[in-house]
Amino acid sequence: MFILLFAATLNGQRNADYGVMGGITSYLGDINPNRLLYSPGPSAGIFYRYNFHPRQSLRGNLLIGRIKGDDLDFNSDFQAVRQASFSGSLMEMVVQYEFNFFPYSTMGKLWNYTPYFAAGLGGTFINSHGSSIGGPNSTSAFVPVIPFSVGFKINVHKNIGLEAEYGFRKTFYDNFDGLKDLVAPSDYAWTHNNDWYTFTGVAVTWKFYSKLAGCPAYNDVDSKRKR
Repeated sequence: MFILLFAATLNGQRNADYGVMGGITSYLGDINPNRLLYSPGPSAGIFYRYNFHPRQSLRGNLLIGRIKGDDLDFNSDFQAVRQASFSGSLMEMVVQYEFNFFPYSTMGKLWNYTPYFAAGLGGTFINSHGSSIGGPNSTSAFVPVIPFSVGFKINVHKNIGLEAEYGFRKTFYDNFDGLKDLVAPSDYAWTHNNDWYTFTGVAVTWKFYSKLAGCPAYNDVDSKRKR
């Protein structure tokens, strides 16, 4: 029984990538309706990816980041009067399906590469504090999100890859910034929401492997690197 479990673990390692990522998070909402990469805050995270096909995989992310916004950053008479601002932190936990445009593996040929896109489901814990002419406000909530991402992967070593990614997070919460739209609940559509956030960053991925698994399909990683 132990031997079977050990063999299954080795096989799982063959199909799994581990990664760390860093970059910036940015907010879109009532204060910032359309400016991309506005007032970026630092972000970092870790992820686990299971590759069940050279073009398809599932990835679980844990990401933390900072977001902020200020009405006075915009040339708007309404915002100049409202004078709302906020800053906060978020912690994201999501699962995404990834599709590679070309077959890809971190145990493939040197400089093997592919663009990719990803989409999934998850949740984000948001904690923020702000103020406006109405006084201070704060919000703290765990909300569902739909993450969308596009990126590019490239192998730089026998079992190490680099990735660059840009992603949107659609939330179902309209109070990241402490400002709620003045819309009657009866008029809300399922898409109604003005609060999103984005992630832009790079990642280093690696694969643990063991020659004990000895599968011919993985001779590439056990032999001299192809070019």
